[in-house]
Amino acid sequence: MIDLQVPDKTHDEARQGEALILDTPVKADARKLYIESYGCAMNFADSEIVASILSETGFETTGDYHQADVIFINTCSIRENAETRVRNRLSQFGVEKRRNPKLIVGVLGCMAERLKSKFLEEERLVDVVVGPDAYRDLPNLIEQVESGHKAVNVLLSREETYADISPVRLNSNGITAFISITRGCNNMCSFCVVPFTRGRERSRDAHSIIEEAKALFEGGYREVTLLGQNVDSYIWTSEDGTETVNFAQLLEQTALVSPELRVRFSTSHPKDITDEVLHTIAKYDNICNYIHLPVQSGNSRVLELMNRTYTREWYINRIDAIRRIIPGCAISTDIIAGFCTETEEEHEETLSMMDYVQYDFAYNFTYSERPGTLAARKLEDDIPEEVKKRRLAEILAKQQAHSLMRLQEWVGKTVRVLIEGTSKKSDKDYCGRGDSGAMAIFPAIEGVKPGQYANVFIEKCTSATLIGRIV
Repeated sequence: MIDLQVPDKTHDEARQGEALILDTPVKADARKLYIESYGCAMNFADSEIVASILSETGFETTGDYHQADVIFINTCSIRENAETRVRNRLSQFGVEKRRNPKLIVGVLGCMAERLKSKFLEEERLVDVVVGPDAYRDLPNLIEQVESGHKAVNVLLSREETYADISPVRLNSNGITAFISITRGCNNMCSFCVVPFTRGRERSRDAHSIIEEAKALFEGGYREVTLLGQNVDSYIWTSEDGTETVNFAQLLEQTALVSPELRVRFSTSHPKDITDEVLHTIAKYDNICNYIHLPVQSGNSRVLELMNRTYTREWYINRIDAIRRIIPGCAISTDIIAGFCTETEEEHEETLSMMDYVQYDFAYNFTYSERPGTLAARKLEDDIPEEVKKRRLAEILAKQQAHSLMRLQEWVGKTVRVLIEGTSKKSDKDYCGRGDSGAMAIFPAIEGVKPGQYANVFIEKCTSATLIGRIV
C-alpha cells in the first residue's frame, strides 16, 4: 500500500484531509481539465499520466474548477474517510454542474473501480467512471459522455504500465518528481483493497524508467522517487529474455544517471527487501539513506491475521540488516492500531517494536474495515472505537518522542539539503530535505536558489522540522 502524507510529499502514507490540485498555465482557447488527487503517491503520479493522455486531445489543466470543461477526482479506497471526502467534494461539484450542464464530472482510480455502479446509479452528477488501468480510454469515454451517454471502463490489465507515456509534471516545483516502476500488487494483505482495485503486479520496462529519469534530470529535476506498491519485488525481463533487471539493479542504474540526481523509493515490503538492495543504497551517495518499511503490527499472530507473510522476528532481522549495512539510515513505518482481535498484550508488542526500531517517523491509523477485503469477509472488527483511539494515541505519543529524538541527533551537524522552494510560513526562508528526508528550514541567501544543494548547519529542531542556516 502506498500512501502520501501532508508533511512530506516524497514519502508514502495516507494523505487524509487534503487534495492535490494540478495546475499549469492555460491557453484561452484550450479545453480545460481540472484534477484533484486523494490518497496515495501512485494516484498523484497517475494524475500526471491522465493529464498527458488528455493533452494529446487538446486539454490543458486549470487550478480553478469553475473554468473547467472536465472535472476528475482521482480517488483512494484505502480508508473510509477518504471516500467520505470524495463524496462531499462531488456534492460541491454538483453545484457547478447545475450551473453548467455541459460540465463533465468523472471519478478515477481505486474508488472508481470499487464503487463503479454506485457512482453511476446513486451519484447522478457523475458522468464517467474510470479505473486505474483504463486511462488510455479517457478520450473515447469523454466522447461518449458528450454524445449523451454515461461512460465506464474499470477493466483491470495484466500488462498496462503506461511505460510509453511521458507524464505531464503538474503542480510541480520542477525539482522533485515521481517515477512509477510497478503497478498493482500481488500481496494479499487482509486489510487492503489495492490488489482488487489495481490488479496484479507488473513491472515497467527498465529502459523506459531510466530514460524518464534522464529526461527529468536534463529538465532540471534533482530528485526522483521510484514508486510501486512493493518496489522490492520489481523484476523486469526483456521480451527476448536476454535481459533481466531486479530492484537493486534498477536502483543502481537510476543512481548512475548523475551523481547530482538524488534517488528515493517507496514502498518496501519486509518480506522482500534484500541485502543486495541495502548494499546498493550504501554504495551510492545519491541514493537516500531512507527506507519506508511498514510493520503494521509488532505481534506475529496479528501479522499472520493481516497476511503480511513475515513474523516479528523476521522484521527485526531486516531492521538489524539496515542498521548494519547502512549506519544512520532513516526508517519510517506504517502502524495499524486495533486490528481485529488484537489484545492489549499484542498492542504492547507494537509499542515495544517502536522502542526497538525508534522510527524517524511513522504513519499511524486505527483499523478501518474495507468492503471486499479478506478481513472484512473472514474477521470480526471487534475492537471498540474508544479502544482503537486510545491505542492510537499511545502510538502517536511514542512516535512523537522518537521523531524528536531522531531530529535532535542532527542538531550541531551540517546537512546537505536539496532546496525545494520557499517556506510556507515565510518567503524569506527556504525549505528542503536532507538525505534522511527530514524537512529543514533556513534563511534564503543571495546566490543560492531552489534546485541547488546547500550545506545547512542545524541549530535546533522541532519534532517535525530541522531549523538552521546555510554555511
